[in-house]
Amino acid sequence: MSKTLFTSLSKVAALAFLFAALAAPALAQPANVLIFGDSLTSGFNLPEAQGFPAQLKRRLLADGYNVVVWNGSNPGDTSADGYSRINEALQYNPDLVLVEFGANDMLDHTDPRVTYRYLDAIIRICKARGARVILAGMLSLPKNGPNYIVGFNNIYPTLAHRHRVPLYTFMLAGVYGHPALMQSDNEHPNALGTAVMVAGVAPLIEANLRQLRLVAHEAR
Repeated sequence: MSKTLFTSLSKVAALAFLFAALAAPALAQPANVLIFGDSLTSGFNLPEAQGFPAQLKRRLLADGYNVVVWNGSNPGDTSADGYSRINEALQYNPDLVLVEFGANDMLDHTDPRVTYRYLDAIIRICKARGARVILAGMLSLPKNGPNYIVGFNNIYPTLAHRHRVPLYTFMLAGVYGHPALMQSDNEHPNALGTAVMVAGVAPLIEANLRQLRLVAHEAR
């Protein structure tokens, strides 16, 4: 091999190493996942390590995802409360937001059109800030009557279709109605119920994290 060729190859290798070094920090950065909702995802009445954000983080890390999970959920919040603090919650610069509101709206018998408008605004703001959104759905209790049930239950699939965001149909799927998975108030999940919630929604979150990886790779 000539000295000139060897020198040229060395320069190419050095440049390749430099570009890889510059790109490495971006790839090593964890994805910020924001859990933004009410008591169902806040870890209400549970030790922090057993709450939804902590259990979800352990699941994602165990599955090989480099993430930071932020708990932006607040017990008692309605969709209106969520709207009032969405900009504050976005200080975490999330790559992915799980939006989970509506249970308290439903318990307060809030007009579904009002809940729709606030959730619509929350999703719009998150997307405008560059975050990917997953919408977590809620279902009305039977006692609210057929008209309310139809109006309320249609909020989530309608919004998901409108904004082209993935929908997790019912946040308490497999949990609500099972006493062993609920706290004594029969409204909030216990640690076991929270584990069921995490197991249900984690595959959807992971699918979206893979999409974020793909987008980041294509942008390089």
